[in-house]
Amino acid sequence: MRKFGLIGGMSWLSTRTYYEHINRLVQSRAGFPASAPLLIESLDNASLSRLSSAAEWQRAAKVLEGSAKRLEKAGATALLIGANSMHKVYDSVAAAVTVPVIHIAECVAARMAADGVKKAALLGTRNVMLESFYRQKLIQRDIELLPPEMGFVETLDRIIYDELLQGKASRQAERELKTILTNLEQDGAQAVVLGCTELEMVVDVDANVLPIYDCTRIHAEAAVDWIMGEG
Repeated sequence: MRKFGLIGGMSWLSTRTYYEHINRLVQSRAGFPASAPLLIESLDNASLSRLSSAAEWQRAAKVLEGSAKRLEKAGATALLIGANSMHKVYDSVAAAVTVPVIHIAECVAARMAADGVKKAALLGTRNVMLESFYRQKLIQRDIELLPPEMGFVETLDRIIYDELLQGKASRQAERELKTILTNLEQDGAQAVVLGCTELEMVVDVDANVLPIYDCTRIHAEAAVDWIMGEG
């Protein structure tokens, strides 16, 4: 198996989810008691959360570039950024190393295109839902995205930052997500992209009114393909 690097800590809950998904998949393919040869650098999310200004994003890019370089130097043969929102600085991170950096939205877009999805909705933090860096990867695969509904944006940002990133998953948040998903179906979405790792805490990915594309699971599967020499 090939050694893989994970830039984590954004949040630590997300990193835990990646670690579990990757190891479960490796064991299902390689058999018990196999586990993934991973290098993880867990960054301090306090300095990387809710960024808004260009200067803040430039600083974040430098932090992630440094992490990528250290993981490559330690022997990682490929990397991923364990956070949807931080793919805003993906190009800078990928340019800082010589090994591949697997892009989460490209993985999700490829899966959706293979499944024939033509119209979808994207859920996540404010910057994931409103900015082009993530949405464009889906649009490039001829997947039409519903325009972001600002009411949903505000609700999701509150749930993600005030609850999920603190390890809380309330029944009220579950109900609010069900309402959002029902409305998206009525608006014509064929599927929904969970563009935030922590959203799976309040969304039943495997039983919903719409097909749910869990970005974290799909990203983890791409990492395991690489680890197993299949990617």
